[in-house]
Amino acid sequence: QVQLVESGGGLVQAGGSLSLSCAASGRTLSRNVMGWFRQPPGKEREFVASITWSARNTDYADSVKGRFTISRDNAKNTLYLQMASLKPEDTAVYYCAARPTSWAATSRHRNDYDYWGQGTQVTVSS
Repeated sequence: QVQLVESGGGLVQAGGSLSLSCAASGRTLSRNVMGWFRQPPGKEREFVASITWSARNTDYADSVKGRFTISRDNAKNTLYLQMASLKPEDTAVYYCAARPTSWAATSRHRNDYDYWGQGTQVTVSS
């Protein structure tokens, strides 16, 4: 059974930075495409970023491009999201997710991901 546990969320002022981590346990996810999604208050869960198993390819939502960086350390079975120049509209619960190993490409669709963490709250104050 795969478990994903996010950490690093918190309260930050607009313009600040925050780094999220997602630790996987149960089995290695070094061959899985991984992604970050977020769910703002009262809204649906939305795509943030995705990364292939080799980290050779990444994809970002337009709203975070140039401000957020997704990365991974396969040796540590950990996914990261570095967030900079944060805005109040970045406030959300952030989730990490993993695609099945049969899929090698990044994806923006939450239904393409089989494994999910419990989420970590990020609040950006104005």
